[in-house]
Amino acid sequence: MSDDDLWKSIDRLQDWLAASQPERPPQEALLLRMLKLSEEVGEVAQAVIGATGQNPRKGTSHTWDDVRSELCDVIITAAVALRTLTPEAREVFTAHLAGVTHRSLGPGEPPQP
Repeated sequence: MSDDDLWKSIDRLQDWLAASQPERPPQEALLLRMLKLSEEVGEVAQAVIGATGQNPRKGTSHTWDDVRSELCDVIITAAVALRTLTPEAREVFTAHLAGVTHRSLGPGEPPQP
């Protein structure tokens, strides 16, 4: 999937969510969209606990594939939340990633594979 396809999918998901949710005041809808991130992060934690067997009552209830899947859900949910805040989500994210990369790797440092 190309970067363009990714952001088109995010746009489509955001449009679908906006159309399928009950009518709410805009501020409330925005806050609920942001709260969805916490739910998804909690599912990552649950999957990690399950993959490592940390709950003696449940044992090993998840796999590392489950953790990967939940992490993907966090990324998608964050991208949709960003798109909910601004139609320029792609540009905002790209600029922010460039800033984090520059701060972390320094100017002109190519990312390592």
